[in-house]
Amino acid sequence: MTVINKTDFIDSVESALQYISYYHPKDFIDSLYSAYQKEQNPAARDAMAQMLINSRMCAEGKRPICQDTGIVTVFVKIGMGVQWDSDLTVQQMVDEGVRRAYLSEDNPLRASIVANPVGPRKNTKDNTPAVVHVKMVSGNTVDVTVAAKGGGSENKSKFVMLNPNDSIVDWVLKTVPTMGAGWCPPGMLGLGIGGTAEKAMVLAKESLMDPIDIHELIERGAETPVEKLRLELYEKVNQLGIGAQGLGGLTTVLDIKINDCPTHAASLPIAMIPNCAATRHAHFVLDGNGPSFVEAPSLEDWPVITQEASDSVKKVNLDNITQQEIESWQPGDTLLLSGKILTGRDAAHKKIKDILDQGESLPEGVDFEGRFIYYVGPVDPVGDEVVGPAGPTTSTRMDKYSDMMLNDKSEGGLGLMGMIGKAERGDAALASIKKNKSVYLMAVGGAAFLVSKAIKQSRVVAFEELGMEAIYEFEVQDMPVTVAVDTNGDSVHKTGPQIWKVKIQEAG
Repeated sequence: MTVINKTDFIDSVESALQYISYYHPKDFIDSLYSAYQKEQNPAARDAMAQMLINSRMCAEGKRPICQDTGIVTVFVKIGMGVQWDSDLTVQQMVDEGVRRAYLSEDNPLRASIVANPVGPRKNTKDNTPAVVHVKMVSGNTVDVTVAAKGGGSENKSKFVMLNPNDSIVDWVLKTVPTMGAGWCPPGMLGLGIGGTAEKAMVLAKESLMDPIDIHELIERGAETPVEKLRLELYEKVNQLGIGAQGLGGLTTVLDIKINDCPTHAASLPIAMIPNCAATRHAHFVLDGNGPSFVEAPSLEDWPVITQEASDSVKKVNLDNITQQEIESWQPGDTLLLSGKILTGRDAAHKKIKDILDQGESLPEGVDFEGRFIYYVGPVDPVGDEVVGPAGPTTSTRMDKYSDMMLNDKSEGGLGLMGMIGKAERGDAALASIKKNKSVYLMAVGGAAFLVSKAIKQSRVVAFEELGMEAIYEFEVQDMPVTVAVDTNGDSVHKTGPQIWKVKIQEAG
C-alpha cells in the first residue's frame, strides 16, 4: 500500500502549473521551428518567428507564454493500491495547488475563472475551481497530467453526432474553416471518436496531452485505422491553406491526435478540440516518496531567432495619426505602433454600452474618438515590469459592439479609429469598418511576453473593479502588428487562406 501525502500532491500540482506557464514542450518547439523553416508566406513566417522568440523569452524570464493562463484541467489516475494521507478530496487538493500557483508572487498567473456562468460572472480571483477527471486504475501510484487551456482555443471546440457511415474526414474539413483563427494556429487538433457525447469530448481533450509525433508516424507508416486517419487529416487540413494565425500558409496544424473507444451501433460521436500555440501540459507520477517535479529543459532546446524589420515595415505614431495615413494601409502590411492606446475586452464593452444606454457619460479619460483600442487582459506585472504578458484576445467577441465603437459621435457612436486584436472579424464588423473607414490590426496570439516589452507605460483609466478586464491606457513603442482589415473592409483572413489553398493545390 502506497501512502500519498496531500502536501506532496498539492506541491506537485503547483509546480507543474508554474512550469507549463513558461516552458513549451520540446516536441512543440521542434515542430514549430520546422514549420517556420519551410513556411513560404512572409506574414505567417513572421507570426511563427514571434511565437518562437516569445517562447525563448518566457523560458529565460520564467513569465507566461500567453496572457490567458487558462482554465486548469487535470487528469488523475489513482492506483487501487494507493492510500491518501489527506483530509481533502482530490478536487480540493487540485484547487489548492491551482490557488498557490496562480497567486505566486514571483510569477503571478492571470485569474480567468468566473463563478456562476449565467450570472453574475464574478471572477474567483485565484483561477479555481479546476476541471478534474479522476480514474481508478491498477497499481500503487498516482499518475497526474496537468494542463491549462486558453479560452480562445477552447471556444472553438466542436461536437457532432454523425451517422455510422458518414465521413469523419469530410466533417473535419468542413468544420475547421469555420473555426477561424481564434484558436491561434498552428497547433494541434484533438479528436475523440466514439463512446457517448461527453466521453468523446473527454477523449479529445486527453488526446492533446500526447507529444507531437506526426513526423515519426509519417516516416514509419500507418499500421492502424486511427493512424491512417491521423495522416489523412494532417495532410488535408494543412492543404486548406489557413496557416499561422489564419494569415494563409503551409502549416495550419502541427499534429492530429485521436483517441477512440467503443460506441453504440447507431452512433458515431465526434469531438474536436484545438490546442493553441501556447500548448501547456505536464505529466508527473507520485509514488509516496515525496513531491514530483518536472525537470526543467535546457535553453539549448530553443532555436535562436532574431526578428529584423524589413524596409517595407511602416513606423506609425498613433498620437498624431491621420485618416489619410490609415487609408494608405493595405491588408498584410506590417506596422510598428508607437504612442498611446486604450484597452478593453468583453466586460468593458458591455459596461460602456450599459452606460450609454442609460444616457450617462463615460468615466473621465475614456474617450475613444480618433484613437485605437487593444483587446487585451494583461497578466499582473512583477519586479520592474510595466505590465505582465499582454497578448491579444479573440476580436470576434467584440464584433457586436463595432457600430457603437466606430460610428461617428454625430451618429451616437464613440468615433474609434482602429482596433487591435487577434484572429478574423465577422461580417458585421467588416461592414462597420468599411462604413466608418476605420481599420483592424492583428497582433500575434501566442507572443504575449514579446508584445509586453513594447509597452512602456500603463495605467488603469476606468473600471478597475474588472481586474484584468479594466480599461488601461498603454504607451507603446514599436509594437508589431499586421493590417488585417483595411479601410475598404478587405480582410487578410479571407484572402490569405484562399490564396494559399490554391498555391498548395497547384504545387501538388
